[in-house]
Amino acid sequence: MKALIVYAHPEPRSLNGSLKDLAVSTLEAAGHEVRVSDLYAMNWKAVVDAADFGEHATSPLRVIPSSAGAYDSGALTPDVAAEQEKLLWADTVIFQFPMWWYTMPAILKGWVDRVFSFHFAYGVGAHDETRYGERFGEGTLQGRRAILSVTIGGPESHYTDRGINGPIEDLLFPIHHGILYYPGMEVLPPFVLHGADKMTRGDVEDAAKAWKERLLSLETTEPIAFRRQNFGDYEIPSLRLKEGLEVPGRKGFGLHVRD
Repeated sequence: MKALIVYAHPEPRSLNGSLKDLAVSTLEAAGHEVRVSDLYAMNWKAVVDAADFGEHATSPLRVIPSSAGAYDSGALTPDVAAEQEKLLWADTVIFQFPMWWYTMPAILKGWVDRVFSFHFAYGVGAHDETRYGERFGEGTLQGRRAILSVTIGGPESHYTDRGINGPIEDLLFPIHHGILYYPGMEVLPPFVLHGADKMTRGDVEDAAKAWKERLLSLETTEPIAFRRQNFGDYEIPSLRLKEGLEVPGRKGFGLHVRD
């Protein structure tokens, strides 16, 4: 594999830092190539603004056409261009981060906002009576696999169908489906560590063993079976799931996953 690890935690000695280091050592020992984007160490700029697009920035600023102009002209800032090159190099992308306020840290969301530019990660493909662009199963990043490795402070019971925070699958759906699957990546089931703030040494050792096992099985793990947009499950252009295709008992986000 060619694995890119996108890592978002401000403390190198954190649990997230240890999981990132373990991923690097495990994959390299297995003969894989690894690159790391350590966003805090890189002092990653997390906000999109006109400076990202140079002379292609519209006035007033409109991010979509501005990013398209800069991308098409090869004029995106060097930091963004470098991350896009890493994504095109990789066949596997690992996102290592703590869940803060029900989502990824702001610096990682800012990485997505800037790197997933128009005409690179979205806005590709034809729109006609049978297709609605190349996305949700197609797109620039098709052929790559992605996995989230997430630490969570609360116990697992809080993140279930009857838990106060809701199912972890629902909380991660906007990332899995809306960020990773949208531009074509196959999304693997996440690696989630609950109760991260109260883990004992034994818990950490068990977590490290489980993470190492997941890392060594990335090439053979079945991805989440999200429905592909342009292959008959959805009406076009409404993009509503066709009647009769829902899995019995499923609703909400679950409608968009096949058996």
